[in-house]
Amino acid sequence: MGLHSLYAPISQARGSFVLGQLGQSLDGRIATPTGHSRTIGGPEAIAHLHQLRALADAVVVGVGTVTTDDPQLTTRHVHGPSPVRVIIDPNGRLPHDACVLHDDGIPCIAVQGHPMARPPRIEGLTLPSSNGRIDVHALVKALTERGLKRILIEGGAHTVSAFLAAGALNRLHICVSPVIIGSGQTGICLPQIARMEQAMRPPCMTHRLGDDVLFDFDLDETLSPTGAEAQ
Repeated sequence: MGLHSLYAPISQARGSFVLGQLGQSLDGRIATPTGHSRTIGGPEAIAHLHQLRALADAVVVGVGTVTTDDPQLTTRHVHGPSPVRVIIDPNGRLPHDACVLHDDGIPCIAVQGHPMARPPRIEGLTLPSSNGRIDVHALVKALTERGLKRILIEGGAHTVSAFLAAGALNRLHICVSPVIIGSGQTGICLPQIARMEQAMRPPCMTHRLGDDVLFDFDLDETLSPTGAEAQ
């Protein structure tokens, strides 16, 4: 089936479609203890991420990813439009000099728990929150109502985990690189379970991306309408 099966679910989606993605090391780390993570994935994995951005209407990241990695969230490595940038920032931590705020014509939305000051040229979106965490289902609904139906949840790990725990993802891509970091931040983190029978075992396909291996999980059967929050 090749890469067509990898991109078809999001490219052919008619209604709301939410895809989460993480890149991690062989030992499940997404960054060193200092937060450095830019060279975990190889060039093919980076191109894959940019292709997902090109297929998405909106790319969502937590403000922690912005302050640590300062990503551009563009499609500069592939052909295709850059998506609307959505920053989950319930407490107003978004730096005014962040790369995502560059005036390049791409809209940027700051998702807040209550109305507050924000950098110039940034649209504010106030949504229900609890303990500094945004309701992820409310966020998906709000973006869909704006015509942003194909949504990429790019990071960081806490944000992707919140959407996964809430049953708010249709698909999850985890790209594993043949590198051992040995310390630092781990990837997916969900509520504790007592027995392996409680572990998630969704249908999965694998794809080679250069030296990296991509796990493509179909989560449609785990979708839930219940509320959950993202930091």
